[in-house]
Amino acid sequence: MILNTGQRTDITAFYSKWFMNRIKEGFVLVRNPYYPTIVTKFMLDPKVVDVIGFCTKNPRPMLPYLDELKDFGQFWYVSITAFEKDLEPNVPPIDQVIEDFQTLSKKIGSQAVAWRYTPIIVDEKYTVKRHLETFEYIASKLEGYTSLAVFGFVDIYDKLARIHPEIKDTDDESKAKIAKAFLEIAKKHRMELRLCSKEKWLSDYGIDVNGCMRIEDYERSIGTRLVIKQKMQARSGYCSCYLSNDIGSYNSCLHLCRYCNANGDEATIRHNFMNHDDNSPLLIGHLNPEDKVQEAKQESYKREILLF
Repeated sequence: MILNTGQRTDITAFYSKWFMNRIKEGFVLVRNPYYPTIVTKFMLDPKVVDVIGFCTKNPRPMLPYLDELKDFGQFWYVSITAFEKDLEPNVPPIDQVIEDFQTLSKKIGSQAVAWRYTPIIVDEKYTVKRHLETFEYIASKLEGYTSLAVFGFVDIYDKLARIHPEIKDTDDESKAKIAKAFLEIAKKHRMELRLCSKEKWLSDYGIDVNGCMRIEDYERSIGTRLVIKQKMQARSGYCSCYLSNDIGSYNSCLHLCRYCNANGDEATIRHNFMNHDDNSPLLIGHLNPEDKVQEAKQESYKREILLF
């Protein structure tokens, strides 16, 4: 099976010690975000966990632990964008994340690390020109360290529109200009380019719009065919990615990115963070008397060795 650590929060950036405690103890408990008294227990055993998916804006806290994760397959998405503290208050500087990306790639292999440039927000400060220049700069630094780049535009959810009405969608003309330029830059730096947002019409410009988190990426990262029995995908008609079992919690990421749809108000996020315990099997808080713990059905998806 596949476990993910980064769809609800950035475990790598803020909860690496907790995560490694879970690895050492061999299990993790995950509270259902919609039915909070239902808790699922996942065994963290490489015999049944084929790949751990990491999605982070700051891989540095996990780098010292990579040797302890060597028995697990890994696939990493590392986000590096053009934004400064006004939109990403607690994300490290671009050059630091690039350096850590390179270190990660050297350690686990370029096929196991990919780059995300998402979401794209265009305004008076973050102009189309600035996005193109920044994408070119990052791509030049990551050439040879990854073969996959993903980009996407901001999705204006109702919550985002309510909390940050100043963040607007990008006009279609700018989207097309960015997509075409990004495709040329990616090719120049020997990267495949994919879209991670709803603009499927960009396929008219040669953009791959068939999902950014695919089974083939996990397979390539571990060199093994995976036969998936449990299909988990995002919103129908919007995203074709494979979504694995996530062990995180919403409203717990201290990056505090203004555009984030996994976070709510800052007070709730900080309250949850204060309730985090590195020694708890749950990311946030502890088990309650009314909780019902259920064992996850886990099995290996590995079938055959692949030669790339």
